[in-house]
Amino acid sequence: MTKFRPLRRTDRRIPRRPGPARRHSGKVRRTGPVHSKKEQTAMRIIEVPFEQLKISKFNMRVGEKKPDLSHILPSVREKGILVPPIIRPEDEIYGVVAGRTRWFCANEIVAEGGTVGPIKCCLMEDGDDAAALEASIIENYARKDPDPLTQCENFTHLLKMERTIEGIALTFGLKVHEVKQRLALAKLHSRIKGLFRAKKIDDDTLCLMTMATTSQQREWLKLWDQDDAPTGRNLKGWLFGGAEIKTTAALFPLDQYKGQIVSNLFGEDSYFRDPDLFWELQNSAIAEKAEALKADGWAEVHVLEIGHHFHSYDMAKTPKKKGGHVYINIGYDGVAEIHDGWLTRKEASAAAKAAEKAARKEAGKDEDAKPASTQPAMTQTMENYINLHRHAVVRVALLENPRTAFRLLVAHAAASSGNWRVDSDPQQTRSEDVAASIKGSPAQAAFEAERKAVAALSGIGEKDDTESAFAKLLKLSDAEVMRVAVFVMADTLDVGSDAVDAVGATLAVDARALWKPDAVFFDLLRDRFTINALLAEVGGKPVAKANIAEKGKTQKAIIRDYLTGTNGRAKVEGWLPGWMEFPFRALGAKSKRPKADMAAIAAE
Repeated sequence: MTKFRPLRRTDRRIPRRPGPARRHSGKVRRTGPVHSKKEQTAMRIIEVPFEQLKISKFNMRVGEKKPDLSHILPSVREKGILVPPIIRPEDEIYGVVAGRTRWFCANEIVAEGGTVGPIKCCLMEDGDDAAALEASIIENYARKDPDPLTQCENFTHLLKMERTIEGIALTFGLKVHEVKQRLALAKLHSRIKGLFRAKKIDDDTLCLMTMATTSQQREWLKLWDQDDAPTGRNLKGWLFGGAEIKTTAALFPLDQYKGQIVSNLFGEDSYFRDPDLFWELQNSAIAEKAEALKADGWAEVHVLEIGHHFHSYDMAKTPKKKGGHVYINIGYDGVAEIHDGWLTRKEASAAAKAAEKAARKEAGKDEDAKPASTQPAMTQTMENYINLHRHAVVRVALLENPRTAFRLLVAHAAASSGNWRVDSDPQQTRSEDVAASIKGSPAQAAFEAERKAVAALSGIGEKDDTESAFAKLLKLSDAEVMRVAVFVMADTLDVGSDAVDAVGATLAVDARALWKPDAVFFDLLRDRFTINALLAEVGGKPVAKANIAEKGKTQKAIIRDYLTGTNGRAKVEGWLPGWMEFPFRALGAKSKRPKADMAAIAAE
């Protein structure tokens, strides 16, 4: 966040005529600020009786309380006023444009009964009101940095006196946008300005409030009265409803966005006020981009869930001509990143094998080789769902097969580093629906029941270290220790790992007893080709072909009818999608459905 930049001492100069140009580092620059003829004001030294002086209405600190004189009054008493105040004719006397503190010192001496002789002053001649205010501002800046609000007020006065923003920037050694920063503070609620004056809010809070609407300022003040107002960096999230999205993130033309765009003058950034409208346009633009990439010849384009990172270390670089995919990840800040030419390591290995088979067939070495079938890709969330449920049923199978589990445990330890650490698999998912599905599954319920039983058996808790756990295990029988070991192995089995597939295939795991297609499974089916392929498995190819032009929603309803035996459909018992079989079966491969079920469907 850009903060208010205080004026540099070298920038604080009394306006004067431009000095001669000189060359420096190959560039021409001037020795002093540049002013138009209107802004140039000449001055001369005159002596003025003190009683003919008053504080000018153009003094930038007019109306403020009496300043602290302790640091300068002793010097004025002893030596008088050495630095001439800047004055101008006003109402038959002279107004002190710059030198307010010196005037108060002289007035204090007179109030004490002392005398003050004529004071040498710089008389502004043939100048205008704006020039007088400029002189006051510059002279005061040289002594004490004014706060941003004071700068805002002074610059606003200068604008009313027909000074330009560019002219103000030149006069005070600022950039144009820095002048605009200070002027932006004028729209703030008076109470917010007062809080800053009282040093109850800082510079960051003050500048961020310039992006708040009038209603937001009022709402913020209500929160302030309740001691619950966000400040500093937390304020930005509050202003944008927790969604801080810059306009630079948009993939669509900004003129399509009909909501409000807020400019941060202090950071030179712009933000979308309406995040919902942004996401509507952004998602549409991402979909169009994905279609364009497919049209350009990429095999698949995967749009990751918002906030899901693309991890190249899990992937293999694969060019377009070899079947590479494109991944688009989208941050919560709206920024979309495109990663082209990648396959998962499994996909890259399978593609390499398929290419090898194709080459062998072309060479006549493998006449029976079949080309690899093109299968519809899972969505990221569906893959996560399948991995979690396959993991859940295999864990239960491990609990029932101690010999296999114990050998896997030893393999796990032996194949890892010496710093072997055991952690329960977190079963991570970004989808609340998928989390609810796995939590409510029979497999998860069976496993959690075993977790409680093992905890009660061993007495080992989260606070136990290796030494205390070892002492507790020494009290158990070999069979009991084996039960604990089996559970530990099952609990640490990685979701989506090759070990899940290996164990499932070794034990010939049948997921039908612990998993049924639930509402979440059907909701995650989005691809029409995928849905039609599943319909072919459940209802047969003729049914799938007859409904190929129907919406995915309609086809999913037909699948449900077969699984429940409703709406005139013959009930299919024990159907399991290939994704949940061990080993993994791709869509379109031979179904393992019982013959009786197929006969019932044929008779329909």
